[in-house]
Amino acid sequence: MATKKDIRKSLEQQLKDSGADVAHFQSLLDDYIFFYTMQKRMQADIRKRGLEVETTSATGKKYVKENPSVKQAAMYNQRMMAILKELGLTTGNCRPQSDAGGDLG
Repeated sequence: MATKKDIRKSLEQQLKDSGADVAHFQSLLDDYIFFYTMQKRMQADIRKRGLEVETTSATGKKYVKENPSVKQAAMYNQRMMAILKELGLTTGNCRPQSDAGGDLG
């Protein structure tokens, strides 16, 4: 499984390869990694608590509702995809993996 560091390194290399390794895009990579981290936290919460959680209403009555992490994980994923689109980073412009076993980035 890829780590945040691996993903960041790969995205940075793709920016360099496309000649877009500038401060603004580096900042967007920071945002991407933030959303990646948050999405992973939401996924962990979903694995731990499930898709639905029991909660208590203002009147003290217990009820089951959708785990808010489900919606948040989807939101973070959408933001990550938007950042990749803004950076022009797609599978169509990745460098092929080297025969020496290097990463894609």
